[in-house]
Amino acid sequence: MLDFVYYPVSAVLWLWHTAFASILGPGSDLAWVLAVICLVACFRAALVPTVLKQVRNQAALRRLRPKIAAIERAHPEDRARRTEEIRRLHADNGVGLFVGCLPMLVQGLLFLGLFHVLRSFDRTGVGSHIPFQATSTPMSPEQNATTPNYLLGADDVRSFLDTHLFGAPLTATLAGTPGVTVTAVAITLMTVAAIATHLAARVAVARQDADTAQARVMNTLSLWVFPAGALIGGAVLPIAVLLYWASTNAWTAAQQYLVHRRVDAENARREADTVVVRAATTPKPGARPVRGRSRRIRYQAASTGRAKRL
Repeated sequence: MLDFVYYPVSAVLWLWHTAFASILGPGSDLAWVLAVICLVACFRAALVPTVLKQVRNQAALRRLRPKIAAIERAHPEDRARRTEEIRRLHADNGVGLFVGCLPMLVQGLLFLGLFHVLRSFDRTGVGSHIPFQATSTPMSPEQNATTPNYLLGADDVRSFLDTHLFGAPLTATLAGTPGVTVTAVAITLMTVAAIATHLAARVAVARQDADTAQARVMNTLSLWVFPAGALIGGAVLPIAVLLYWASTNAWTAAQQYLVHRRVDAENARREADTVVVRAATTPKPGARPVRGRSRRIRYQAASTGRAKRL
């Protein structure tokens, strides 16, 4: 169903494992662990430009709220005119209402792809073939060990099945019959994933200025319910998927902090340039404004801002 996602994901995983295996040895457990982590980093890094665009779009929407409120007050009864003026305001400031949809869609597809490929190394269970569905014909261990996992060959499958993380097999789950090692590794990864999810939510919530019932419900879900889901849902996930989950959530937390910090710095420079332009173009009391001065000052301020950024 999503082969156009599964095959590229398996190809990137194969490339990373091949690279690390050539350095650490083909039988190295660390080669597969690093391959999974780098697989996450590779795809998440490719999404940084879209995430940055999304955060900039959200910042622009916040800056336009006073103007939008003024339009709504000016035309309380004329909905069509309000909509048209707000649409024009968004267009003039480069704001897109659906900018945030693309990163969410791509991240959702990648999550399914990563989740499915990692889980498909062990297809001996009833729920191991298709995401979130069951099969009545699971493979036997012998069939599974000789069946490729998309672009990962049978040798890669057997190598993955023999890989351990601190003594815990990558295909083991906490819901089965785990030993002390599997329990310790699984709980550690689940805890890391939950904490990272909470930290990412705190960064996002700290930049919200809307205090509505809907916002409070979403904040509660993102701050507490979603991290709790990482703890509860992690019990049925293989160690490999938990490793992916902890890695991607830790990436999200760091990315939220760094991206928002960069956008905040851009907004601060923009505000400083605006203050310079206003101060330079405001005529002194009793003085006549000079035509063309505003445009020259604005150009000089913009040029100075670009020079500082360079």
